[in-house]
Amino acid sequence: MSPSPFDLTSLLGHAPATDDAYLSVVSQGPGRKIATSLGLPAPVALRRHDPDTPAVPGLVLVLGAGSGTTTTPGSDPDADALAQHLLTRGFEVHRHGDGLRRVGAVVLCLTGLTELGGLSAPALELGGLLRSLAPGGRVITISRPADGVAAGGAASLPTAADDPAAGTAAGGAPFDVVDRNAARQGVVGFLRSVAQEMRGGATANGILVADGVAATAPSVLGGLDFLLSGRSAFVDGQFLVVGSDAGPEGLATAPQGETPLDRRVVVVTGAARGIGEQIARLLHAQGARVVPVDVPAAGQPLSELANQLGTASLPLDVTAPDAGTRILEHCKTRYGRIDGIVHNAGITRDKMLANMDESRFASVLAVNTEAPLRITRQLLADPAADGLRVVGLASTSGIAGNRGQTNYAASKAGIVGMVAALAPVLAERGGTANAVAPGFIETEMTAKIPMARRQVARRLNSLQQGGLPLDVAEAIAFLLSDAAAGISGQTLRVCGQNLVGA
Repeated sequence: MSPSPFDLTSLLGHAPATDDAYLSVVSQGPGRKIATSLGLPAPVALRRHDPDTPAVPGLVLVLGAGSGTTTTPGSDPDADALAQHLLTRGFEVHRHGDGLRRVGAVVLCLTGLTELGGLSAPALELGGLLRSLAPGGRVITISRPADGVAAGGAASLPTAADDPAAGTAAGGAPFDVVDRNAARQGVVGFLRSVAQEMRGGATANGILVADGVAATAPSVLGGLDFLLSGRSAFVDGQFLVVGSDAGPEGLATAPQGETPLDRRVVVVTGAARGIGEQIARLLHAQGARVVPVDVPAAGQPLSELANQLGTASLPLDVTAPDAGTRILEHCKTRYGRIDGIVHNAGITRDKMLANMDESRFASVLAVNTEAPLRITRQLLADPAADGLRVVGLASTSGIAGNRGQTNYAASKAGIVGMVAALAPVLAERGGTANAVAPGFIETEMTAKIPMARRQVARRLNSLQQGGLPLDVAEAIAFLLSDAAAGISGQTLRVCGQNLVGA
């Protein structure tokens, strides 16, 4: 049974609020004026999902790059199709930027870009609109991935053998493919720079659509809905990579609703507190049948959470050799299947490497990486796991590294590698594997960081504040949904565009 709106509010009300007093002072009024005049960070409260407010704070402008123009309908079929989808969603959609005063979002369709010079006109038109972008607004690019580059490198591009008529460079690569690859990767650098220029809680993100996948594929449209919404509040400067046309054909016209995970059986490890608890609460609020898992020592808070969600918890040490088998038996006994698992359980044992001992290093790898690998392998041994959606918790520490966290960074980088390799395995059974890499998130653990260090850590991203556990949970819920069926093997950073890392 899906929760009522009242239940949604009461459930999500358990999410810890930020204790960022600086944010409260400078987000509005005299405090904001003083901070701005002194050149200090001036973060604002982010626009998060609220079912009672519009999904976008103003009209949506769709720009394209077809036939040498950025705005003419009919010149760019992909831009036209995206505009039609947004009209279906009930947005006020415009194709010309002239005279617009309050723009809620700009969608820049660049799927047809073949030369980097073609980016100039749409980029400058976007620049002329940024002052009209509403607080909490969105800029979203839709483009194709460059071949051989980390973001979307799995998508193949034509070679000389595919197009013998193409001119060839000295090294044997077709000139047009070289030009196109430069243009496509240029969009990545452009978008990430735009994200750093946003103000007022606005964000900029992109969707990379693999060659051979339509710009109107279910996960392109689903990703667009997610990035436009308040559910992506702390996702900034990032790319969703859509690698297939997988997903329900009716997704584009189906009502978005509040329960996209209705009746899905989803396991959440490390669910007794912190980010794991918020993940479990949000998934339940979105209709999932949640199975919360945590160590037996966390039995009381785990039991209390399960009672509030109307489900049965599973006290379990994820490092147990048979943990995956026991999780599967629990799900099959109660529901007959398992649809998804969120590998959230994790620990830290920080020390400088020169002072690190074997137990600290090994224990972090055992919980954070080896347990998810073993559990997933055991789940996939049973047909009940067909269609399984796997989401792992990585970290920006695993992407950029972090002083004093060699063990933790290795374990979280391992999760990135795990989902990348799992993607083709799960694709054969209708499933997906992705990871979420949180940055600085306001939790009980980060609240214990000395105040000065905590304030600095909060400001080291484009949004100049820490995220909430809810922000991580929203990204995970999206990756578990049908809207993300064509996204697999990817790691989505939920970090406000932290200023370090890829």
